[in-house]
Parts: sequence; C-alpha cells; structure tokens
Amino acid sequence: MDVRHQSSRSKPRRSTDNRAATGRMGEQAAADYLANLGYRIVARNWRCRIGEIDLIAEDGGTLVFVEVRARTNPTKFGTALEAVTPLKQRQVREVAAYYLAQRKSASPPSVRCDVVAVTFRLDGTIAELRHIPGAF
Repeated sequence: MDVRHQSSRSKPRRSTDNRAATGRMGEQAAADYLANLGYRIVARNWRCRIGEIDLIAEDGGTLVFVEVRARTNPTKFGTALEAVTPLKQRQVREVAAYYLAQRKSASPPSVRCDVVAVTFRLDGTIAELRHIPGAF
C-alpha cells in the first residue's frame, strides 16, 4: 500500500496569504499618502539580486527609498516600526546603493531612506499611518 503524506507546505497558508495582503494594502496606503504629500512614485517593489525596496519616490530633488511595514495586530508580532530592524535597514541601504549604481547619472542625486508604518484595524481600515523621513 502506497501511503503519501501531503506536505503542509503544499497547502496555502492562510496566515501567509493574510500577511501578503496586509503588505500590499500597506504599500498602497503608503504610496497614496506620499503622493498626496507631493512625492512622485518612481518604482514599486523594485527588486535586484540583493533584495527589494518597497517604494522609490522623488521628493523635490531628493530620491527617497521607502521601507513600508504594515501590521493588523501590533500586540501579537510587535508594531510595524519595530519590524524595521538594523538588518532590514542595512539591506535597504545595500539595495539603494545597487539601484544608484545602475542609474546612468553624471551626478548622484540627494538620497534618503524613509519608513512608512501602517497599522490596520481588523476591518481593514487604517488605524495609524506614521511616516518617518530620513529614518535611517
């Protein structure tokens, strides 16, 4: 008799799906918020071999690399801001440097790294959105 066990990884995980959806909602909320402030969104989810940057925007003459963190239950996994660890900050800086190296610009632009932390209520509405320009 051939008995095969189905791996738990072959079934979609609801929590992973929920996290991805929360992340997408957070990125959209951040992009909308920044656009309302007058930022021009240059790229979303820019990826390279080193990692990903959620949003790249222009704020006047400054190129802004934006890390977005979103949570629906900050008491369970910590706050959205607490998720921007020193390791994540280093990765964003490295990806930003790679992005800048790929640009064909005679002079490097002024750059900074911002964080947008979004906390959602269980019904999907925004409970809090915090923008920290020059966070790291």
